[in-house]
Amino acid sequence: MAIDKRNLATVEMMWRREVEAATTYRHLANRERDPKRRDILIRLAEQEEKHAARWSERIAATTGRVPDPKEVERGLSWFQRISDPNVVLHRLEQEENKAEAEYEQLMARLSDPTDRQIAEEAMLEERDHAVVLRTLAGGPIPTPRSTLDSILRREQWHVRGSGWIGDAIYGVNDGLGAVFGIVSGMAGYTGGSEVVLAAGLAGTLASALSMGAGAYLSSKSQREVYESEVSRERLEIEEDPHEELLELELFYQLKGFSAEEARNMAERLQKEPAEFLRTLVHEELGLSEENFPNPLRSTISATLSTAVGGFIPIIPFFFAVGMPAVIASFIISTAAHFVVGASKALVTMRPWWATGLEMTAVGVLEAAVTYGLGLAFASR
Repeated sequence: MAIDKRNLATVEMMWRREVEAATTYRHLANRERDPKRRDILIRLAEQEEKHAARWSERIAATTGRVPDPKEVERGLSWFQRISDPNVVLHRLEQEENKAEAEYEQLMARLSDPTDRQIAEEAMLEERDHAVVLRTLAGGPIPTPRSTLDSILRREQWHVRGSGWIGDAIYGVNDGLGAVFGIVSGMAGYTGGSEVVLAAGLAGTLASALSMGAGAYLSSKSQREVYESEVSRERLEIEEDPHEELLELELFYQLKGFSAEEARNMAERLQKEPAEFLRTLVHEELGLSEENFPNPLRSTISATLSTAVGGFIPIIPFFFAVGMPAVIASFIISTAAHFVVGASKALVTMRPWWATGLEMTAVGVLEAAVTYGLGLAFASR
């Protein structure tokens, strides 16, 4: 049975969309360096080409002419051809979702069983394609992971949960750097008077309290974001378990497992709801409850270590004033910068001498700048 004229225009539009999607997937596959991702894109292209071929046959049966895919390929916009692949993937995901809705509407109008079967199969595959594209593109923009990263803006070695050692090193580094800058600036402004000690103590207290509060809020934010994402993921599993199964299957394929192995692993996990949920949260968002720091421990560690770091530059001012105290502070603070920098090798795995010299250079530059500003203001 031929397609009636009322639905022919819609079917021709769906055929055009399938051809355009297949061509775009081919373009992306040719630009893709990762063989696993390339294989997935080629598979998507082949599925779209299959849909297009079936619609082409139905259009030919109705009109007596076979639509030419070359016309669609020539008219493909520059956006799909040269734009950033991830942006194109997000755009295609939107198109796949739109196509799924249009197929659902089309099915309600089609009377021929053959056309309804083609539309139903295409609709289900478009839904799966949207999941695949979202996985390949790294999730919706912005991702929950990027939101978490903006909350926890720390050095990488601190973020990755290196424990209390990392927290302590980071705290000493922060306190030492902040108070050394204050002391240097005030020394340049006052020539090393008693005011430097008062300013240094105030800076030490402020830095310690700030770091402690920051560590607590950071730990709390991690927990809140994790719980929020777990709830969202649990709801998605309840609403569409097939989509979540496909997502996990794709994550395993991108890790190097074959399609059959990935499918078996995902199905096995799906039989254990709690583990299935934990795995999806970890694979999709990079979140793991085991990596969360203890809020109390992080707060105490950050507060005390920052106070220790901030106390170092002001030690000489308890016993002397003027240039002797300024020089002594510079020497012990520079040495402390090297020690703290070298200690970072415990968690970064970089050479200790390299991290030590790097931190020393930063400290000396900071002292020179703030001391110069202090002198500049004193001379006014």
